[in-house]
Amino acid sequence: MPDFSSFASRIGLSFNKLDLLIEAFTHRSYLNEHRDYAGNHNERLEFLGDAVLELAVTDFLFKKFPTKPEGELTNFRAALVNTVSLAGSAQKLGVNDFLLLSKGEARDTGRARDVILADTFEAIIGAIYLDLGYESAEKFIAANLYGKIDDVIAKRAYQDAKSHFQELAQEKRGVTPNYKTLGEVGPDHDKRFTIGVFIGSEEIAHGEGQSKQEAEQAAAQAGLASMHWE
Repeated sequence: MPDFSSFASRIGLSFNKLDLLIEAFTHRSYLNEHRDYAGNHNERLEFLGDAVLELAVTDFLFKKFPTKPEGELTNFRAALVNTVSLAGSAQKLGVNDFLLLSKGEARDTGRARDVILADTFEAIIGAIYLDLGYESAEKFIAANLYGKIDDVIAKRAYQDAKSHFQELAQEKRGVTPNYKTLGEVGPDHDKRFTIGVFIGSEEIAHGEGQSKQEAEQAAAQAGLASMHWE
């Protein structure tokens, strides 16, 4: 088992109950493969951490942007706490090295791993809050998320990829992009769609997802990168 005290040291904290931190890293799948494991999975801590995270980020944005309307603040918050953002912060902290997963989950990459990392990040917040209080949890959030806000605004990452791509396509090309389904595989309960984003008849990029909406967002994000419009 990983040395979780070394992770605590990495984030500059000393836990009174290290078991809470271990629980934060324990995925439900690990318990399914280790029936003799005495600990709990991290879903309750994730639930708690999500609430602490929302309060902390809301308070930060409310104070940082005293003249911004509620709608913009909501978009900024969504960009800071979405799966990609949280997973990126978790990766920088080396969370991957400490995850307790089943063998199957351990092989997951891409979006599936990002979800696990983001959930674990929230569970860590929950563990810090329970063991050390709100102030310590807020400091952890501040150290790992607040610094992203300037980049979020500069890159307009608070705007969903489809809206952003459409706005730029209209501005730079004078046309509205369109999306076409290029393929779909899998049974009805587990389909995977591939969708292309086009400007006129030119395919700019394509993306995949478990729904057409998700695949369109992925295609738009890939299109922004392909056109160097990010």
